[in-house]
Amino acid sequence: MTFNPLQERGIPLDRQLRNWRELNVTPIDPDRADPYTRCRIITMNGIEIEAIMFSHHLARHHPDLEVRQRLAEVRYIEAQQQRTVNWLLPGLASVLETTIAYEQVAVDLTAWVARMEPDPYLKQAYQFGVLEDFDHLYRYANLYEMIEHRKAEKIVDRLTEVMPGRPTKMHHRHPADNVREHYNRETAQAISKLHALTVMSAEQQTMNFYMNVGPTYVEPIARQLYQEIGLIEEEHVTHYESLLDPGETWWEQLLNHEYNECYLYYSFMETESDPKVKTIWELHLNMELEHLRIAAELFRRHDGRDPEQLLAPALPKPVTFEPNKDYLRELIATQIDYTTLGTGYVQEAHERFQRWQEQLMGGEEPPSERVIDDNRAKSGDEYRLELEGTHPLYSLRTH
Repeated sequence: MTFNPLQERGIPLDRQLRNWRELNVTPIDPDRADPYTRCRIITMNGIEIEAIMFSHHLARHHPDLEVRQRLAEVRYIEAQQQRTVNWLLPGLASVLETTIAYEQVAVDLTAWVARMEPDPYLKQAYQFGVLEDFDHLYRYANLYEMIEHRKAEKIVDRLTEVMPGRPTKMHHRHPADNVREHYNRETAQAISKLHALTVMSAEQQTMNFYMNVGPTYVEPIARQLYQEIGLIEEEHVTHYESLLDPGETWWEQLLNHEYNECYLYYSFMETESDPKVKTIWELHLNMELEHLRIAAELFRRHDGRDPEQLLAPALPKPVTFEPNKDYLRELIATQIDYTTLGTGYVQEAHERFQRWQEQLMGGEEPPSERVIDDNRAKSGDEYRLELEGTHPLYSLRTH
């Protein structure tokens, strides 16, 4: 059954405001919730944050008072949606537990997008990035065991493996080598535009999260690891945002943002296992249908085109959180030694990469390496969750 959000009626905007009682949602149980429910929550928080910030930037660049007022009305509702979604996360969870969940999102969302992406260049961008997030999960899992004395399988629930990916110390590249070629707004498939916006939004919220929570730790190794991986998330946001065509008009971008929110709320409504959370996805979808209608109205008025010229006539296959173990193992076995040069990918540590590494490292091992050594010393061994056999690469197996 197809679903065309442009043809569906949503909740009128003047009926979308919620009071404190309605916003006071019950958080998920950290010990009993489906890990992928938590992943969907984290993903939608990132999507809502991006929608809010994009609306702010558009308002700062538009002189028309009426337009800015309309954007503000929609944006306030988006802000309520973001608080509702993010407040589903339990206060009982530690920052590190939430961090590990963030990295599970990065791994299984990006892997799914890579599998589904029709454009080979964009697919390669997701394949490249997911091997780095996969390694971040491994580094944080070792920090979790070392300072909280708990194991990451409690969080990822054996849905996602925990083992080395592309080593984090090899992620630090010259900024020029993090900028990719963008898709062509005229020829790119609709699903490619949605993929790029989704992954960029998810990585952006991870960058923001690490920037803010990193200094809240007392342990030096924790502060240093968040600082290191937080800088890599800056690289990832640059990597993914550069895939978006900068030639898209403000109104085109607004339309894509609202359509993507409809797509993801619909996807998660269709795949959610928690009935209470599913109810929120359904409510927010019905709100977003109205936001899309308003964006389409602004697009017609200010861009002079019909939204149907840009948007797919029906939503694509729902985004699905599911295990990607075999796919990730294949990528590790074939692409772990990749780095970037200009807008392409190479397998050699070229001069610019090496020079950047030397300047950044200052002759010392980075926190991402030291956290593994420290955990071995404290816990007796490093932490891994290898569910499908030994590591695909002999050089990265424990001996």
